[in-house]
Amino acid sequence: MTLLDPLSIRGVTLRNRIVVSPMCQYSSVDGFADDWHLVHLGSRAAGGASLVFVEASAVTAQGRITPRDMGIYEDGHIEQLARIARFVERMGAVPAIQLAHAGRKASCAPPFRGGARLKPEEGAWTVIAPSPIPFNDTDPLPQELDEAGILDVIVAFVTAAKRAMAAGFRVIEIHNAHGYLLHEFLSPLSNHRTDRWGGSLENRTRLTREVAAALRESMPADMPLFIRISCTDWVEGGWDLPQSIELARMLKPIGVDLIDCSSGALVKGAKIPIGPGFQVPFAEAIRKEAEIMTGAVGMITDPQQADQIIATGQADLAFLAREMLREPYWALKAQKALGASPSWPLQYGYAVNR
Repeated sequence: MTLLDPLSIRGVTLRNRIVVSPMCQYSSVDGFADDWHLVHLGSRAAGGASLVFVEASAVTAQGRITPRDMGIYEDGHIEQLARIARFVERMGAVPAIQLAHAGRKASCAPPFRGGARLKPEEGAWTVIAPSPIPFNDTDPLPQELDEAGILDVIVAFVTAAKRAMAAGFRVIEIHNAHGYLLHEFLSPLSNHRTDRWGGSLENRTRLTREVAAALRESMPADMPLFIRISCTDWVEGGWDLPQSIELARMLKPIGVDLIDCSSGALVKGAKIPIGPGFQVPFAEAIRKEAEIMTGAVGMITDPQQADQIIATGQADLAFLAREMLREPYWALKAQKALGASPSWPLQYGYAVNR
C-alpha cells in the first residue's frame, strides 16, 4: 500500500491517497461560490489529487464563521457549486464538500481583517452554542440552544447534504472539529449541559451521532461519509484521544466511513506541539483501535513523508492543506518523486513532456 495506490470507499474509487483538505477561502458573498473557487479547486484537481474538498460550507447563515464564508444553506447555492463539482470530476478527481456550523465561533471578521468578533455596526449576528460560554472572554455570551434548536441543526445538516448531492458532490464530510458547534457539544470544556445533550460521553456525543445517522439515512448507500474531529483539545479535562476512539467506535456502525483526524482550536491558550506530521499518531491510534479508515492531516509536506504514513498503515488518506496552497501540482510532483510517471493534463504536455 503506497500513497499512489487507488482506494475504493463504497461506490467511489480514488486514483491515489492524496486529498486536498477543506480550506476556507473567505471569498464568498452571501455564501455563494464564485470563479475564485472554481479556479482554486479546479487547479488542484488538475494537479493530480484524488479527492478535492470544497471548504467548510455553512449549513445555515448563522453558522458561518465570517460573512465571507461558503454556504450551502439555500437552493441558490447549488448552481455554482455544481459547476465546481463538474470540473473537478472532469479533471479525474472526486469532488467532495465539508458541511459545517461554526457555533460560538461564528460572526467574526475574516482572518485577513483581524478575525475579531463582529460589532453590531459591522453586521454581527447572534451565535449559538451548547452552553453560554464564549470562545473569547470579551465576546458576548452565545445563545444556549434549546431542544428545538438542536433538532433544527440536525435538519439543517440533512438539508445541506441534499443540496450537496444535487450539486454533484460524491463525498460528504461533517465538520466536527476545531471548536465549531459539533465539537463544542463533545468537549466538557464548552458543554456544561445537564440534559440529554450533555454530561456523560453518551450524551455529549449524541448530536454528532444523530447528525451522522441522519446524513447516512439521506445519502445513497454507495456514497462515502467522512467526519473530521479534533482528536484532542490539548487541554486537561477536555476532549481527548481515548474519547475520540470511543466516538469512532460509535460512528462506524452508523455508517461513517472515515475519520479525518485533526486536533485543537476549541479553547485559547492550548499548548500544541506543532511539528511535521504531529497529528498522524491520532489517525494511527483511531485506525487501529476503532478499526475504521482514517485520514492524517497537519504539516504533511513531503512526498516521502506522506508515502510513509500510508505504507506503514498509520492512515488511509493523506490530507494536505497549506502545502496545497503553496503548490497546486503537489500530487503530480509527488508521483515523479516516488518514481511514477506524472499524469499531467494533456494541455500542459508542451512543458512537461520534454
